[in-house]
Amino acid sequence: MANPKIDVLGVDLGKNSCSVAGLDDSGAVVLRRRMTRQGLIKFASKLPGCVVAMEACCGAHFLARIFQSHGHSVRLMSPEYVQPYVKAQKTDDRDAEAIAEAATRPTMRLVTPKSEAQLDLQILHRARARLVAERTRLTNQLRAMLLERGIILPKRRGPLIKRLDELIADNPPISARMLCLLHDLREEWAELDRRIGAYDDELVTMTREDDLARRLVTVPGIGVVNATALVAAVGDASAFAKGRDLAAWLGLTPRQHSTGGKTKMLGISKRGNRYLRTQLIHGARAAMRHFAEQRTAMGEWLRNLLARAHPNVVVVALAAKLARIAWAVLRRGDVYQSQEATI
Repeated sequence: MANPKIDVLGVDLGKNSCSVAGLDDSGAVVLRRRMTRQGLIKFASKLPGCVVAMEACCGAHFLARIFQSHGHSVRLMSPEYVQPYVKAQKTDDRDAEAIAEAATRPTMRLVTPKSEAQLDLQILHRARARLVAERTRLTNQLRAMLLERGIILPKRRGPLIKRLDELIADNPPISARMLCLLHDLREEWAELDRRIGAYDDELVTMTREDDLARRLVTVPGIGVVNATALVAAVGDASAFAKGRDLAAWLGLTPRQHSTGGKTKMLGISKRGNRYLRTQLIHGARAAMRHFAEQRTAMGEWLRNLLARAHPNVVVVALAAKLARIAWAVLRRGDVYQSQEATI
């Protein structure tokens, strides 16, 4: 019996085994199978060119590049958009069928497969973020530990380092065991600073070598960290039709709960990439004063917003604006140019 013609191959990825569902040109399920990852690659290499659909999860981008090299068209989707197509009880086979069916919808929002360079840059950011979080936990532990001994340390990192080094050099009135532990934690802090600094240097080098990142750092509020994080996450931003789509994907636009013709806007959705959203908000906070002091349309908009809204709300609004500017810079291939006209 001849193998059925498969137009869409839905793959539910697992760590060791994957469930596969194949649809023909009418949308009927003509194949259900479970196989290992290596078996899936071998199976797909023998298929005529078709649409291979997967959820955008861990390992999906690697397989997407392999399937593309075999002549297939890959469609990656967010898991939350696939879930409504699951029928009845949840099983791996039904998940694969739902993935295949969701990929046939013309309005489905797809995820652009990431290149190996993008994934390398993304894991570099994640490793750096983990070290920064460890350093924050360490400094909080140091402050709490010394507070129990009646020694109060400042909150800011620079004064905290200076006060801590002075304290260690002056032989503080604490036990010898505590002093030894203090030395050990200070050395651990110095090692974390060294490792984070090495990652920062690598990000600076990547920014100099990457054209997209070089153009992004021309935008106030988008430094090396934000520029490389944007390149890793969105690339040339071709997956977004307009700037607001990128801002919405980052969770920087209001949630909407409208019915009966009545529009109700809520707080920001906080969807999408939490790390990138946080970094853009930090960048907006740092650049807000710079924009507000300029006699431009952006400065006028920002001053009017500050007059009627809380500064934290304004910071998020500015972060959304920066996301739109970043989209324009990535899509149009230009560098950011501040408005010259005075208001």
